Amino acid sequence: MRLGELKTAGHLPTLIATFLYFDFSFMVWTMLGPLATEIASSLAKHGYILDANQKATMLAIPILGGAILRIVLGFFVDNIGAKKTAIIAQLIVIASLFYTFFRGESITYTELLMVAVGLGFAGASFAVALPQAGQWYPPRLQGVVLGLAGAGNIGVVVDYIFAPKIAEIWGWPAVFFVGGILSTIILVTYIIMAKDAPPEVYTPRKKKLSDYIKLLQDKDTWWFSLFYAVSFGGFVGFANYMKVYLMDVYKNEMAQIGLQLLSEPNVQVIAGYFGALCIFAGAMLRPVGGAIADKMGGVKSLYIFYGVVALLALLNATVVHNFYVAIVVLFLIMASLGMANGAVFQLVPQRFGKDMGIMTGIVGCAGGLGGTALVKTLGWSKAAFNSYSVGFFIFAGIAAIAVIGLSMVKMRWRTTWGVHAGGRI
Repeated sequence: MRLGELKTAGHLPTLIATFLYFDFSFMVWTMLGPLATEIASSLAKHGYILDANQKATMLAIPILGGAILRIVLGFFVDNIGAKKTAIIAQLIVIASLFYTFFRGESITYTELLMVAVGLGFAGASFAVALPQAGQWYPPRLQGVVLGLAGAGNIGVVVDYIFAPKIAEIWGWPAVFFVGGILSTIILVTYIIMAKDAPPEVYTPRKKKLSDYIKLLQDKDTWWFSLFYAVSFGGFVGFANYMKVYLMDVYKNEMAQIGLQLLSEPNVQVIAGYFGALCIFAGAMLRPVGGAIADKMGGVKSLYIFYGVVALLALLNATVVHNFYVAIVVLFLIMASLGMANGAVFQLVPQRFGKDMGIMTGIVGCAGGLGGTALVKTLGWSKAAFNSYSVGFFIFAGIAAIAVIGLSMVKMRWRTTWGVHAGGRI
């Protein structure tokens, strides 16, 4: 598919603006992940020692907040429009970032948890960016369009590359200052470039509470929520916890690599680089997953992606002990999860095209809840067993459940709504 087709079939400036908005919002949403160890060290200097569960809670709250707020913002998208919703949410995020910077290293753990809730509005941008982009384009392009808009999760890669280095030079609060400045610039850019689709292209139906209840009574809503809880939940959960995991398990190996190969003595920075490498795969390959689903069908592609994830998670829990092998396995897990994200959202607009705002909120909420559960599971596994193996076992089992779920719905989908969906199921 050529870029020109995206321009002629829809509104390219909006697609670009939603990508930038989601990209930098995702960067902000996951900001605590690559800074978790630095923040923990800062709190320790003030006499507050975080255990594994408290670190997991700090990392999970933005994901949980983003999950719940996706439903809220999805509602507002269908009632006041995507653009107004995005502006309001972004202003709250910017205020949270600058508050953290001005409080600096004197900020308390309780305040950090409150800031984490504010950052949840950044994660909820998913429920704004994807509907706004998708409303402009026909069914046959939904996989690649929503994949491109959703590829904004590349923002977490930016976090892992730059946040630890900025923290090393100027202190971790400076990362929030930089985030606040960038978020302000992106907000202005978004206001100028993005447009809500006109009525002749897409006419949203104003939503009521009864509309949520109606959709929640549809079993397909729950199936899509399960599938996205595994794919996006896995992606964002691992993305947030990646640095903590690498520092706990492979700190010595990374320290040696930093000194011998990269001339970088700070293991925090090295962990950020390797975390970015793994997360990069999932972020960049989301539109690839959408494009694959457009060609071979969303269900068939999800079979492959979830199957690979289940197998690799089992390997990481049992036989992988070498650092380089672990990085390859994590890279492939994140790549498969990223492509699965694109494949799920090749299917959602075909099934719920007239309710994309609310459905993106519901399904996105499920993804956030899945990420919250994964972070807490990994933290619990470390605290209870001093190992992450049980956490990976559990995640492998959930991915296997998703594969079974696909087997249960594929025939019904292909012979009912899939017949008239306009794309491959």
